[in-house]
Amino acid sequence: MNDADLRAVFARTGAILNGHFLLASGLHSDTYVQCAKVMEHPAEAEKLCRELADRWKGASVDVVAGPAYGGILPAYELARHLGVRAVYFERGQTGKFELRRGFSVAGDRVIVAEDVITTGGSAKEVVDLVREMG
Repeated sequence: MNDADLRAVFARTGAILNGHFLLASGLHSDTYVQCAKVMEHPAEAEKLCRELADRWKGASVDVVAGPAYGGILPAYELARHLGVRAVYFERGQTGKFELRRGFSVAGDRVIVAEDVITTGGSAKEVVDLVREMG
């Protein structure tokens, strides 16, 4: 899949939004990619995640983790293509990400998947937690 193919998926699903957006970073943008619009179309999401999974084929991966909420579906679909488990981190009462529901990644080789990265804060927080968990 080339850049034009990728852009076509985002355009076809209405994921490319134009207007004025205040990003999590505090910066402003006239364009925003709302990946949830792609995830609304399973066949399109499958294409994108298959493309990502192909880039990880042959790597030693045990689990794909995503920060809730945006990372749940991409993590699941990527894990499905890789034939591994999918888990997600969610914010607890302290406002920090944590693994709940009996999930564990201790000792596993983990890919962290996210739908949209602006500051990278959520993904970084999950990566840091995965490292702390060994």
